[in-house]
Amino acid sequence: MAVSRARGQHAGLSRDAILEAAVRLVDRQGLAALSMRQLGAELGVEAMALYHHIPNKSALLDGMVERVVAEASPPDFDGSSWSEGLRDYARSLLRALEAHPDLVPLFMSRPAMTPRNLRAMEAMLGALCAAGFEPRRALDVVYSLTGFVLGHVAVQRQIEEAGPDGGAGGAARLSGVPADVHPLLSRAARDERPSGTASRFDFALDALLAGFDAARGV
Repeated sequence: MAVSRARGQHAGLSRDAILEAAVRLVDRQGLAALSMRQLGAELGVEAMALYHHIPNKSALLDGMVERVVAEASPPDFDGSSWSEGLRDYARSLLRALEAHPDLVPLFMSRPAMTPRNLRAMEAMLGALCAAGFEPRRALDVVYSLTGFVLGHVAVQRQIEEAGPDGGAGGAARLSGVPADVHPLLSRAARDERPSGTASRFDFALDALLAGFDAARGV
């Protein structure tokens, strides 16, 4: 029996398929290239066909944020402590954002209050409240952790875009500091671990989680 579709609808076209194509388009051409017309061309349909699944471009942008957040695998607190769950989530979110660097500005400018994102946040708050956080503090934890990861990725992206001449970060910039004038800076640069920013990310993440622990019940 033939499936009846409304005028303008296309087989295989869905919200998920549209969001996947939008993320793929931005990964390849950058956020400035994204338009409903260009996205339609990516999917081989007229732009108007997209509006049967995505009401407007604002909803499209929110959905793209939602999709990358879903890639980060919101924390599963079953069988692990709240801090381990958040640590795993922070690293997973870092990987997802690094895989889609052109979407980082979108994350920093949109709250993306989609039903799926709200359910994920509610689950995180539930686990944190069960661990002893007040609801307002649990929300502070979620926003602070997300902001930390976003800030780290944004800074690294700027460093990479600056190129080899202007893009050296951290201790690499200090490698030429004269030891007789700035002995501590020189020593710190020499002692920099090979893992560089990855080690610094883990150090800051551990410190952040320790601070959250101290704030429980406050």
